[in-house]
Amino acid sequence: MAIGELDSNSTDLYTTGSKYDSIRRVAVMKTILVLFMILLLSSMAAAMDDVSLELVVVKGGCYVMGNNFDKDTQNELPLHEVCVKDFNIGKYEVTQGLWKEIMGENPSMYQKGDKYPVEQISWEDVQVFLKKLNEKTGRKYRLPTEAEWEYACRSGGKKEKYAGTSDDAEEKDYAWFWDNLNKKTQPVGQKKPNGLGIYDMGGNVREWVEDIYSEEAYSKHDKNNPIYKGNGIDHVGRGGGWDDDPRYTRCSYRAPGTPDCKGGQIGLRLVLGK
Repeated sequence: MAIGELDSNSTDLYTTGSKYDSIRRVAVMKTILVLFMILLLSSMAAAMDDVSLELVVVKGGCYVMGNNFDKDTQNELPLHEVCVKDFNIGKYEVTQGLWKEIMGENPSMYQKGDKYPVEQISWEDVQVFLKKLNEKTGRKYRLPTEAEWEYACRSGGKKEKYAGTSDDAEEKDYAWFWDNLNKKTQPVGQKKPNGLGIYDMGGNVREWVEDIYSEEAYSKHDKNNPIYKGNGIDHVGRGGGWDDDPRYTRCSYRAPGTPDCKGGQIGLRLVLGK
């Protein structure tokens, strides 16, 4: 075979180089596309009220659930040990800004600004909100269970009466309630956080949780990751609100509400599911 000639089994180096260049160009374009999608999703998330979507990682553990300080509250007894897995919970209550972004309207009684907690929402309203939020973000946000909520309120299961303290005199530093505000909600995150860095778990607005309400729920709890789904219509509200006496901002306080119940003192906090 003469120099410069190629037999049928030879490879044209120019052609091969062109193929490699094409492969490289495709790889680069795919990388650019992936980076673009990441930036797009990040910008969408950033546009959705970053304060409301800020989460606190809660390391799971076991604790004594119920009222350790007052034995006269029968629906907060018996004291019982429960264990919860790791979870992520909202650093703040869901704001009016986030609710408007997802739902397109603001149902709140006290419309003073986007950083105020959303209220005047029922448990049923929350289910619609969660569905739309998850569709928009591709995530699995949900309400906390009672056990998760109280564990987070107690700064990770500590024997705390309130979210951040057990001293009645100090509660005003951690929560908005009837005695220390102008008879309405306040912007989230203005008081001291609890030991996990979570704000407003006592006062400002009560917070819907997932569980069905029953005065006997605690006697029927499983030890691990309990959630009461027994007979009943009402769901549970936690944490007390701006219109409550300070004793109702304790971590163990629980109150019933029908699924369609709504008022200017009840809102929600998000948990990110796994």
